[in-house]
Amino acid sequence: MIETDNKRIAPRHRVLKQGRLAFDGGGAVDCMVRNMSDSGARVEVVSPVGLPEAFTLVIPADKFTRRCHAVWSHDKRIGVAFD
Repeated sequence: MIETDNKRIAPRHRVLKQGRLAFDGGGAVDCMVRNMSDSGARVEVVSPVGLPEAFTLVIPADKFTRRCHAVWSHDKRIGVAFD
């Protein structure tokens, strides 16, 4: 997957929120949410190795839970689209 900023459906707003990517069948990895829009977000993880294509983004402080899938990744950054 390759990062593509110019294909966004909605404008993203900068944020800095602690989150978690939760996987089907159990398991999760911590992440930092760097920007969000109505259609997706950019998150950073310690290591993207082994992450599934689809997961649930959870931001506990906002009581936010949204099913999403990866649309691009670069190093530790992942662009996700909300399902």
